[in-house]
Amino acid sequence: MFKKILIANRGEIALRVIRTCREMGIKTVAVYSTADKDSLHVRFADEAVCIGKPSGADSYLNIPNIMAAAEITNADAVHPGYGFLAENAKFSQICADYGIKFIGPTPSMINSMGDKVTAKETMIKAGVPVVPGGHGLLENVEQAKSIAKEIGYPVILKATAGGGGKGMRLVWEEGQMENAYNTAKIEAAGSFKNDGIYLEKYVEEPHHIEIQIAGDQYGNISHLSERDCSIQRRHQKLVEESPSPFMTPDLRQRMGDAAKKAAQAINYESVGTIEFLVDKHRDFYFMEMNTRIQVEHCVTEEVTNFDLIKEQILIAAGRHISGKDYEPKMHAIECRINAEDPYNDFRPSPGKITTLHTPGGHGVRVDSHVYAGYVIPPYYDSMIGKLITVAQTREEAINTMYRALSEYVIEGVKTTIPFHLQLMQNDDFRNGHFTTKFLEGFKLK
Repeated sequence: MFKKILIANRGEIALRVIRTCREMGIKTVAVYSTADKDSLHVRFADEAVCIGKPSGADSYLNIPNIMAAAEITNADAVHPGYGFLAENAKFSQICADYGIKFIGPTPSMINSMGDKVTAKETMIKAGVPVVPGGHGLLENVEQAKSIAKEIGYPVILKATAGGGGKGMRLVWEEGQMENAYNTAKIEAAGSFKNDGIYLEKYVEEPHHIEIQIAGDQYGNISHLSERDCSIQRRHQKLVEESPSPFMTPDLRQRMGDAAKKAAQAINYESVGTIEFLVDKHRDFYFMEMNTRIQVEHCVTEEVTNFDLIKEQILIAAGRHISGKDYEPKMHAIECRINAEDPYNDFRPSPGKITTLHTPGGHGVRVDSHVYAGYVIPPYYDSMIGKLITVAQTREEAINTMYRALSEYVIEGVKTTIPFHLQLMQNDDFRNGHFTTKFLEGFKLK
C-alpha cells in the first residue's frame, strides 16, 4: 500500500480524497495555488506545498511544479481528482517515468477514450451501441451535408476533443449546416486547440444515463449501476440521482453489460464512467467514457454503500476486484451547489462567504470545502459543494433534499440553492418526467 499520496487537485474533491486516505492510514500532500492558501484541503492534509499563482495554468495544470512537490515530499502516488490533469495522458506517463503511481488508468487507456472519434471506433469494434453517424472526422462541410442526408436530420456536430458543450451545434436542416459547421470548428479550435469535428444523428427526447464501472490490473470488470444526469444546463450537470427513474431491470442489465464491454475493450484499470444517451424508446447509445472519478460519484456510494475513492486507491495498489455487479439498494439525489446567481443567467458569484450553515439529519451528506469567512476565488469552477440525500424511495429522497436545501444557509454570495428548491417542488421532476431538455422551459420564480 502507498505510504503517501499527493492530491493534484483542489476544493471538495481534494478534501474527499484526504478523508479516505486518513481512514486508510495513508499520509497526504496537498498542493495549492496562492489563491487557495486558506482552503480546507490545505489545512487537513499532512503536508502542503504551494505550486504557483492563482490561474490553473500556473498551478493545478503546472506539471513540473506538481512533480517537484511530489519529489520533495517523497510521495509515492498521485491522485488527480477530476478536472485539471485527471485525464491527461502526458501527466500519467510522467508519473510512471518518475516511479510515482498515477491513481487512474494508463496513458494508453486515457488516449483511447480521450479522443471521441477514436473512442467511438473502439466501441463499434467492441459491439457497444453508438449513435448513427459518419465514422471519423469531417473533412469539409459538403461531407457533413452528405452524411446528414444519408442518416436524416436532425444531426449534431461535435468537437472530437470536446467537453462541456463546446464545439457542439445542433442542425435541423441542410440550410443551417454551413454556418453551424464553421462556428463549431472555430469554437473547438479556441477551446481545445483542436478543430476536429464529427457528426452524429441527434437523439430526440434523450436521457443522459451513465454506468459506474471499476476494473483492476488483471482484467476483472464490475459495474455499480447507473446515475441519471439528465438535469443539465448548457450540457453542465446540475442534479444527479441513482437509480434513474427512467430505468428498468432489463435496461440496467443491457446497459451494464455494454459498459463492461466498453471497459474490457481497452483493458480498463481504475474506476471510470461510461456515459450513454437513452432515447424515449429506451434504446441507448455510447456517448463517451470518463477515465476518472466523477463529481457525482457520491450518489453511487450512497446507494451501494461503497467507497469509490478507496476502491480507486486499492486498484492502483494492485488489489483484485471481485467482478461482482452492484444494484442500488436505496435512492440518492445530488444537487450541485454553485456560487452562481440563478436569477441572473447563472452568472458566477465569487466573493466572501459571510454566513454558512450546512444541513444535517438522517440521510443527508454534504461534501464541501468552504466555511464562514472563506473567499471563493474567481479563477476556478464555481461549484462550492454537493448536497446528497439518500432514502428508501425517490419520493423520500426528494422530500429530504427539499428539507435539507431549506436548512442550507450561505450568505455573502449568490448560490444555486433557490433553483434547486424550486426544482424539488416541480411536479414533472417529482414524477420522473424529464429529459436533458427539461430546463429549456424551466422558469425560476
